[in-house]
Amino acid sequence: MIEIITLIIAGIFVGFINTLAGGGSIISLSVLIMLGLPAPVANGTNRIAIVIQTFTAATSFKQQKVLETRKAILMGIPAVFGSIIGALLAVDINEDVFEKTIGVIMLIMLVFILYKPQKYIYGRANISEKPLNWKIYLIFFFIGIYGGFIHMGAGYFVLAGIVGCAGFDLVKANAIKVFVAMMYIPFSLAVFLWYDQVIWKYGLLLAIGAFIGALIASRLAVSRGVVFVKWVIVIVILITSGDMFGLYDFKNIISAILKN
Repeated sequence: MIEIITLIIAGIFVGFINTLAGGGSIISLSVLIMLGLPAPVANGTNRIAIVIQTFTAATSFKQQKVLETRKAILMGIPAVFGSIIGALLAVDINEDVFEKTIGVIMLIMLVFILYKPQKYIYGRANISEKPLNWKIYLIFFFIGIYGGFIHMGAGYFVLAGIVGCAGFDLVKANAIKVFVAMMYIPFSLAVFLWYDQVIWKYGLLLAIGAFIGALIASRLAVSRGVVFVKWVIVIVILITSGDMFGLYDFKNIISAILKN
């Protein structure tokens, strides 16, 4: 019962954080590893919840008329191909280098969000109204590789690509972000299933929480606007980057909570 409650609560946080910002998978991966799953299996199992979370959030954003579906599909197609490559590389995962990379990218994005926010969080209509170019397709192909490999923190890469290169504000960028992830995650999940690196009962329990968290977050993103999303991202970046740079160990914190 403790494991069931822990996984559902973790899923709520993951769904909420991933929908509004990114990096929420650090919670679910930590919980799954603390429950005894090897890192590659935790990496695969986590994707069940991400599939549900992204579908829920994308549907909610679509209902609220903030999802640019056509451009989201165009960005998602190269990400799908990249994610298959990334998932194939993730069978024997090494987390350390990639966690440091995520930490650096997150801190760079934090600077952009806080410095000249009118440029990076409110969007640029002169860019967002233009057709996508080949550079954006290439960027999303590499984002797909990373997302297929580990997914943790992939939301920040996607947001950076959508806001910085496509010119959308943070609310619309979040809507596109979850749609792109919704497109590529099932393909990477299929690779992990092929290699028998998914535990369905853990993944489905996480998915229950992720559904709730994603629904709440997608509603708040639209009702509260870009400033609310900005500060959620800032807070999450500060917390997760602290773990990735070794200021504290999130896995040990989760372990201590579970033991108590």
